[in-house]
Amino acid sequence: MNYANYYDLSRFRAEHIEMLDRINEMGVKFAKRAPEHDRDASFPTQNYDELREAGFLKLVIPQEFGGYGFTLGEYATIGAEIGKYCGATALTFNMHTSSMMWLRFMYEMDNLSEKERRAFKRMREIQFAKVVNDGAIFSQPISEGGVNWTSEPIKTNCRKVDGGWVINGLKKFASLAGNCDYYSTVCTEHFDGKEPAHEDTMDFAVHKDAPGVSIVGDWDPIGMRGTVSRDLILKDVFVTEDDLMMPAGVFGKTLSQWPHMMATLSPTYMGVAQSTYDFTVQYLRGETPAQPPIDRRIYSTKRASVGKMYQKLSEMRAIWTNAFWEARPFPSKAEVMRIYAAQYAVMEGAQELAALAIRTCGGQSMLKSLPLERIYRDSRCGALMLPYTTEIMEDYLSMMSVYDMEEIDRVNTETVPARVSMWRPVEKTDRTDAA
Repeated sequence: MNYANYYDLSRFRAEHIEMLDRINEMGVKFAKRAPEHDRDASFPTQNYDELREAGFLKLVIPQEFGGYGFTLGEYATIGAEIGKYCGATALTFNMHTSSMMWLRFMYEMDNLSEKERRAFKRMREIQFAKVVNDGAIFSQPISEGGVNWTSEPIKTNCRKVDGGWVINGLKKFASLAGNCDYYSTVCTEHFDGKEPAHEDTMDFAVHKDAPGVSIVGDWDPIGMRGTVSRDLILKDVFVTEDDLMMPAGVFGKTLSQWPHMMATLSPTYMGVAQSTYDFTVQYLRGETPAQPPIDRRIYSTKRASVGKMYQKLSEMRAIWTNAFWEARPFPSKAEVMRIYAAQYAVMEGAQELAALAIRTCGGQSMLKSLPLERIYRDSRCGALMLPYTTEIMEDYLSMMSVYDMEEIDRVNTETVPARVSMWRPVEKTDRTDAA
């Protein structure tokens, strides 16, 4: 299905439509390569060469730095179109793009001090140039395995030394491992006599060949195999001020106030959901390559199921598109609950659609010569991804539905809540004073 069938293009800029067209032309090749990368758990390097050449690596970088300056909502639709053809490419592309979004959108927030903004300005100039001038690819490893970084300070740490900092730690599920140029490494600065704290979070661009950086472990997961998300070890890695991606403490200062920016894994799965529906229609029409041209539309049960799929897909896209289109810093509680609901709807809905597609298409659709088997496995991964797993979204939505925000942190709980990344209201006067 062409994107013109599910978006209101009157809301889209000409530049946006041009990039959507471009990704759909490229996506045909992405889809042909996807089975190989899934089978071998190999990184889609050729896809990235083509994304770089077509300008997609600088999609959200401000125009004054040589980028396209796309909004968060515009990026979401691009990410979904990539995911329609290759989930692993879309998911890793989000890691790169999120790194650029943090540099862009966190700088624009009006709760930064003037000192922070001056420091941030220089960091942006250095990091954006790596992408615009050199075509660099950034990864964004945050997860650390068994530790919920939305609940506790990030365990990977840095300490100040002469001329910079030294980083030590382990990152699990480091997508693009060994296939990017820089790892956007989030860590906690440690100080003698002080407990690690969220306000001491730092973010450095660590070059792939920096001494002390190593990639270890096997990569043989159930889905999203082309992301090559192996373990990243940082052992006494030296970094300087030129490697900083944001001033100290800014990550924690903005995390809860730009919630839409933490939901950018969902475009991939919106695209995966679309590919599930597209395959099912093609299969029932007898138009699937490498299969006999059997018309399966004659069965009323299958027609009913594909109708349910369309209904579910339309509901998902409606709430998701609306939520991303209204994305902004310091949103209202209602806007925040909509993006949480959209995240939940997409991550759960993608796997529900894939399961229904299997039931509808039948046994032959599960052959590895067809994409549905891979799509199904890929669809299972979205609900697990921090910071907005479906469990966390259930928690956030349930708390925000029945409590006032000032009550939430006083509610007793038997477990450690993952609420550091939950939105908190900030009054306009507070933001003015902070600036």
